[in-house]
Amino acid sequence: MTTSTFCKAATIILWAACFVPSQTKAQMAMPPKIPIWDANLVTLKAKKIADNVYAVMPSTAETETSRGIPQATTAGFIVGDKGVLLIETMLSKRLYDQLIQLVRSVTSKPIAFAVNTSDHGDHCFGNYLLPEQAIVIQNEFCHTNLTQNYESIKQFMIKLFGAGRGIEESVHRPANVTVPTNQRMKVDMGNNTVVELINVGTAQSPADLFVKVTQTQGTVWWVGNPFIAESPAIPWLFDGYFLDPVTNLKRIYDMVGDNDVVVPGHGRVTNKAGIKFTIDYVSGLRDNVRKAVNAGYSLAQTQKEVVMPEFNRGYELFEWLHFNFNIPNAYKDISRQNSGK
Repeated sequence: MTTSTFCKAATIILWAACFVPSQTKAQMAMPPKIPIWDANLVTLKAKKIADNVYAVMPSTAETETSRGIPQATTAGFIVGDKGVLLIETMLSKRLYDQLIQLVRSVTSKPIAFAVNTSDHGDHCFGNYLLPEQAIVIQNEFCHTNLTQNYESIKQFMIKLFGAGRGIEESVHRPANVTVPTNQRMKVDMGNNTVVELINVGTAQSPADLFVKVTQTQGTVWWVGNPFIAESPAIPWLFDGYFLDPVTNLKRIYDMVGDNDVVVPGHGRVTNKAGIKFTIDYVSGLRDNVRKAVNAGYSLAQTQKEVVMPEFNRGYELFEWLHFNFNIPNAYKDISRQNSGK
């Protein structure tokens, strides 16, 4: 399918301001298949990474990530002296209940903290199910955007993931603690386990929050939507940003050690080498689009020229993301940068 044919074939809907705060209405091309993954069919499993540190992922992640099949949200939990810290609360009650069941298979300690790495509903719509005493932690922008636009975000998530998936029942539960841009917060869980929450700014959206767990056995990262999965997956840069993500993805990548464990936002557990494909893709896209802008190409010409077949390795959403969002946002940001605006 050619770029132009793909773009014409895509269904267009109104895109509310839930992810792009500077725009109240815009058009968005929908993915080739809806739901992208079915929350009514996902089965979660836990994987012990270190003492008291667990990743939670779809049971299909191990076999389907490398095949380019989009996966449901990954999560995790850390068991400490005083309770459990959850990473993500999932899209629906069905998935939240599975997450808690996995926690309860390990410990009866109470849920003390819940961290959301994004304002996208599959990472935070289960917050309303948390026990009252749990402390919800988010990036500062994430808290503000969810507070102001929760119903719009719900409607958008229904568009992508389908009605009848438990999204409709979610109600907003605000964060108790927020982490401002370029700030960090540490939570000492005891037993020589420290959880660090890092806000470097926009790496996919302004709502990103990275989770770093350090203990004597090593370091584990939850990198959320910015590093969505290993190759062949490419970033979902549909929140309207490009140059900031290029910079901030590299900032986080440089913080990750060669021997660290990395839990992507929607894929199997990996390492630093496993997320380098994302860095290579955004760097290549920046260089190619910059050449096109400097040559005076229009956006349509740039979409036709910047095909980047070396990165099209079988990810089911490559064309949807690359041509409808990643190129246009790169073109917009680089054009503005060149004009000094």
